[in-house]
Amino acid sequence: MSTSNSKLTEKTAAELIQIQAKGEANAETITKAFLEAIKAKDPKVKSFLLVNEEAALATARSIDSRRSKGEKLGTLAGVPIAVKDNICTKGITTTCGSKILEHFVPPYDAHVTEKLYQADAVILGKTNLDEFAMGSSTENSAYQTTRNPWNLECIPGGSSGGSAAAVAACEAPISLGSDTGGSIRQPASLCGIVGLKPTYGRVSRYGLVAYASSLDQIGTFSHDVTDTALLLNVIAGKDDRDSTCTANEVPDYTANLEVPLKPFTIGVAREYFAGGLDAEVEKSVREALDVLKSRGATIKEISLPHSTYAIATYYLVATAEASSNLARYDGVHYGHRSKDHSNLIDMYSKSRGEGFGAEVKRRILLGNYSLSSGYIDAYYLKALKVRRLIRDDFDKAFADCDVIAGPTAPTCAFKAGEKSSDPLSMYLSDIYTISCNLAGIPGISIPCGFNSKNLPIGLQLLGAPFSEEKLLRIARTYEKETPWHLKRAQIS
Repeated sequence: MSTSNSKLTEKTAAELIQIQAKGEANAETITKAFLEAIKAKDPKVKSFLLVNEEAALATARSIDSRRSKGEKLGTLAGVPIAVKDNICTKGITTTCGSKILEHFVPPYDAHVTEKLYQADAVILGKTNLDEFAMGSSTENSAYQTTRNPWNLECIPGGSSGGSAAAVAACEAPISLGSDTGGSIRQPASLCGIVGLKPTYGRVSRYGLVAYASSLDQIGTFSHDVTDTALLLNVIAGKDDRDSTCTANEVPDYTANLEVPLKPFTIGVAREYFAGGLDAEVEKSVREALDVLKSRGATIKEISLPHSTYAIATYYLVATAEASSNLARYDGVHYGHRSKDHSNLIDMYSKSRGEGFGAEVKRRILLGNYSLSSGYIDAYYLKALKVRRLIRDDFDKAFADCDVIAGPTAPTCAFKAGEKSSDPLSMYLSDIYTISCNLAGIPGISIPCGFNSKNLPIGLQLLGAPFSEEKLLRIARTYEKETPWHLKRAQIS
């Protein structure tokens, strides 16, 4: 890969748009640079499950042709993007990281995929994930374990680890992921990039393969907050095909991004600085709060008393919904069908047994148990009541605070295989992110430092429902004062 191509791949989406506007490089040159980066780095990083090289180059050439004719182009014209492989792409396999959907080619595009095409983005391919987005390390994929670009012995986080690693490795300037319990923010933190989970209903879930329908939300990965705002402008908004997608007006998230919010109050939940938090992570997060304080923030200690029940609540609500959503994979309509069966029931059980991995099976069993007769009141319905209390905690906090700040993850990236035999330890990786999904509020992780082993640390900011504009402005205020978003992982 040439030096000039290497420099192109380290640019942000906003910079790539400017480069094309100035005539310094066209969409085809940019796309080729990223495709070369994928060929050079991805054998080690393993971000992508599929690279759509021919279609990406064809899209780029079409954009260049239209530009030369003076035609109006979309807001992401010529910008390459990677898409998590649980988001449907017409004519391109969408596997969800599972053997059960190994050969599934959707006959339609997800809403966000349509929006990317309308914005003239160049889709590079589909990225790896924990199977059906169930995991925190991208080790549960049926196909490969994605590695952290900052240390290839470590995991990138999950479940959107492929999308996060693709951006961190400069194999794509931006990417899409999904977040059910932290699956965007946690890998963003571990990979040293920006990850946004919008408010539930802000972005259509049409074409997102369901894990837990009341928690799932599509969101973004990027190197900086400006690119996050650019991408959110494209994908946010009403879609009648998703009944949970709201009609709330979508502001231009880039319009006031550089205007500091003054005055503003940051709530710091004491529960987010309890036992289990790595000392180096806490130090970086505290220093980040000091930076925000120097820019006019009032820091206020708050309490989110029911957040201690978030993990237990999540693993009842999410698994119950998962067991229902995954019932459709029976080997009949689509997906894997076992070749060795004696009757219909045998075909169902063998198809599911062969197609699903261990973690998916574990969550289906948990979900079925919590919904079963005699247990639904004690487990699932009680979890829904606690979920309401968690949301109430946030509502009370946001009456006095603009955002709530804390660590995104309790530790930096851990080594691959380190927690594979201990599911509970793995689940605790999402201890600070899960309550955001239960409450349906927006959350963002932004890089705020590195530990002594040069592994990234993330600061999480949470906002009231549909306060993404405020969240992005405060995140940008911090970003302008620090160098972390400018750093790029170097892969030998």
